[in-house]
Amino acid sequence: MPTSRKRKQQQQQQQQQSCNNNNESTDSEPFPSHRRPTHVECRYARDALLDFHGFPQEFVKYRTGNRAPPPNPNWVLESDDDLVETETVLDGLVSTLLSQNTTEVNARRAFVSLKSAFPNWEDVLAAELKCIESSIKCGGLAATKASCIKNLLTSLVKKKGKPCLEYLRDMTIDEVKQELCCFKGIGPKTEELVSCGGPEPRGHRVACVLMFHLHRDDFPVDTHVFRITKNLGWIPASSDRKKAYLHLNRRIPNDLKFDLNCLFVTHGKLCDSCTKKLNSKHSKTSCTQPCPLSTCIPITDSDDLT
Repeated sequence: MPTSRKRKQQQQQQQQQSCNNNNESTDSEPFPSHRRPTHVECRYARDALLDFHGFPQEFVKYRTGNRAPPPNPNWVLESDDDLVETETVLDGLVSTLLSQNTTEVNARRAFVSLKSAFPNWEDVLAAELKCIESSIKCGGLAATKASCIKNLLTSLVKKKGKPCLEYLRDMTIDEVKQELCCFKGIGPKTEELVSCGGPEPRGHRVACVLMFHLHRDDFPVDTHVFRITKNLGWIPASSDRKKAYLHLNRRIPNDLKFDLNCLFVTHGKLCDSCTKKLNSKHSKTSCTQPCPLSTCIPITDSDDLT
């Protein structure tokens, strides 16, 4: 019995150390001499993409809290009561988890199927693992994702007495990162959940929850964001997604992060040639119009270079 207790204490200490190490890594700048993007570049790209696409409909429901509306009245969508956000923080985290290594459509179907089979998270927690797997099968990697969801809910009940993450709303960004990084499959060990397509950077899911569901100024780096920013020269060619996340969050102004991230994701889905070679004169979007990012984006910004 004493041995078991000692082993448990050692595991808890190692987990906490892992959390602390991960939290410290978010404060580092991997490319201190890379002075891009400048504030001018960020605003130019945001405005060009808003002129071209408008604000993406799928992200309108997340434009809440203290986020300022786009500066051009033509970019503001009409209000729609159906777009009012009803997702909880836990809904958002599980949705992000289900989106891994699958299409957006399949991920959404998997989440709807899960909630249809189990109306609340207590039901999911009480269900057999095989039943959870069956409900999310359409999203792929069902066994791995079901296990992660079950572990998350179990940990929350042990820690907080119920499967709920609403308490994160009262935490700072660093506190949220430190809190979520300790849940297996959510924080530092995200790579363990990936069986194909390459690993996600550590904490990518946490960044998505921060930006979309907690309305904080964070800048997740998915495949589309990574490819576009690399081709724009905003990150070095040698950068990986983890370093890109650290660098871009340092360089992109907080008031532009949400709009720019949503627009890069949308543009990356519609403009395949753009993600491959942004400066090509033949770069076209899916609607055959010239890519708005193929023009020369201003690099200099006296405020940034002083």
